[in-house]
Amino acid sequence: MPNFRPKIFRERLHKGYAQSMELTGIVAQEKSRYQRIAIFDTVANGRVLVLDDIVQITTRDEGAYAEMLVHLPLFEHGRGESVMVVGGGDLSIADEVLKHKSVKEVVLVEIDERVVELCREHFSQVNRKAFRDRRLKIEIADAFEYLSRAEARGRFDLIVADRPDPVGPGKALFGDNFYSRVRRALKTGGFASFQTGVPFYQPWEIAEALSELKRQFPLCGLYLTVVPTYVGGYMALSWAGTHKPLGTKAGIAAAARRFAKAKIRTDYYNPEIHAAAFALPEWIKRLIPKARAR
Repeated sequence: MPNFRPKIFRERLHKGYAQSMELTGIVAQEKSRYQRIAIFDTVANGRVLVLDDIVQITTRDEGAYAEMLVHLPLFEHGRGESVMVVGGGDLSIADEVLKHKSVKEVVLVEIDERVVELCREHFSQVNRKAFRDRRLKIEIADAFEYLSRAEARGRFDLIVADRPDPVGPGKALFGDNFYSRVRRALKTGGFASFQTGVPFYQPWEIAEALSELKRQFPLCGLYLTVVPTYVGGYMALSWAGTHKPLGTKAGIAAAARRFAKAKIRTDYYNPEIHAAAFALPEWIKRLIPKARAR
C-alpha cells in the first residue's frame, strides 16, 4: 500500500532526496490491475493523486504542468482541431485543451480505467467541465498500441504525452518506436509535447529524449515550466513538429494575439511566460548534445 505514516505521505522519487506531505485525510486507496492508486488531501498541496507512491497531480499546482503542455503549442499552432492525450487519466490536460473553441475532438487514451473513474469522482475541481463536454472521447487502451491503429494515422494537430517517468510500463511511452508512432499520427503542421523530467535530478532524460526525437522529427526542442510538487525546480517539456518550430518570435507574437482574443482563464500560462519558457539556463543548455537551445 502507499508509503503512509500516520498523517504523512513520503515520496522518494530521486536517489538521496525525498519530500513529505502532511495529510488531512485519505480519500481513496486501492490496487488496480496496473498500479497502486491513492488520493488524499494535504495541508499545503490540496488534493493529491499518487500512483505507485509517485505524485501525479495536485490541485494546488496542476495548472503549471497542464497549461504549459497544452496552451503553448496550441496557441502557436492557431488552428488545432483534433488533439490526443496520451495518459492523462485525471483529465486536467483534457480540460485545458477543451478551453479552445477551435478544438473539435479530444481523444484521451488511458490504460487504467480505475484512474479515470476515481478522478472523475474525486477531482471534479479540475475535470468537471471536461467530463461534460461532448468533444471528449475516452479510450481505455494502451496508447502505444492505439497510435499504431489506422484510425490514428494523420489525425491529430496536437498530441500531448502526459506520461510517467520511463520506468516499468511507462518505458513504452519513450524511445524511437513511440516517437515514430506519434509522428505518423500527426497531421501536417502538427505538434507533439512531452514531459521530459526534472533536469536537476533527471538530467539524462533531456539528452535521451531530444536525441530520439531528432531521429524521428525534423524539428524538436525544449521549454520549461516550474511545478512546485515536482521537486527539483524546473520541469523540462519537449516538443516536436514537422513543418515549423515552436518558440520563434513570430510564433510567440501570434500566440499572444490568439490568447488575448480567446479570453481563456489560466493560473500559470500567459504570453510573457510563453516567451520566457524558451530561455534555458546555461547548465540545462549543456544537457542538450548537438541540439540548438531555443
